Amino acid sequence: MPEDNVFAIVGLMDENQKAPATTHETVEAIVQSSKRSKATPLRRVFLQQKGKGERRSVPGPLARFVTAGDRTGILLYLLALTKASREPWDVSLPAPVWARALGFEKPTGTTACGRVSKAWTRLVEKNLVTRSKDGRLAKFTLLDEAGTGKPYDRPQKDYFRVPLALWNEGKKQERWFEILNLPELTFLIIALSNQEGFSLPAERGPDYYGISADTIERGVRGLKKVGLLDVRKNYKKAPLAPEGFTYENCYWLQPPFVLEDKIKLGKTEGP
Repeated sequence: MPEDNVFAIVGLMDENQKAPATTHETVEAIVQSSKRSKATPLRRVFLQQKGKGERRSVPGPLARFVTAGDRTGILLYLLALTKASREPWDVSLPAPVWARALGFEKPTGTTACGRVSKAWTRLVEKNLVTRSKDGRLAKFTLLDEAGTGKPYDRPQKDYFRVPLALWNEGKKQERWFEILNLPELTFLIIALSNQEGFSLPAERGPDYYGISADTIERGVRGLKKVGLLDVRKNYKKAPLAPEGFTYENCYWLQPPFVLEDKIKLGKTEGP
């Protein structure tokens, strides 16, 4: 082999060795460090809570993310929850690492790190994490998902699970956390918290979760389009309806977001 070709190959190897970690590699490292096998637990109070002295439910912190259009904040929070699998529930990493995990351009730059800092600030304001100082590094620790400021502990009841597939699977060259927009990510979280085959009239979104009917509808359409949601019409007898029956949409998540231990409901029926 000519000498100049040898130097060219060596030079190429050196450049490859100098290449920084990618977004996918960074997310994979965060997930692997958690030692979780399939999913991350998330308390239902993140979506929906009981109001004081009220029978009706009130929205959880999720609604505030959606109202503010804060997709970055939701992803940062879900990834932080995934990372913190054991006490002391520390989710601290250098800002450029989080910036790279979230897919920001020039993650070591001032702009990207500033975006990460602002996203953490929003989580602090929602009482989902605390911030302190550990030398020059900002230290973040999880709080309870209800946003009450109570210390975090491992969920034992009233929780559902978010599959790690959100981070390590997808379509073509993208992972699901990169593909899904805010309405789609929101409805995915709602669907994961429900039984398979659940119904949710879009107009009840504000009452149930503090989320608009338009967001619910766009989330359903988007998840269906990318193959993550099956929508079936369920027949219901309705004596006061003109035809004596009506239909409601029922939703089934599709792989890889179907967990083995989720309760399966019966098949839909027709007239």
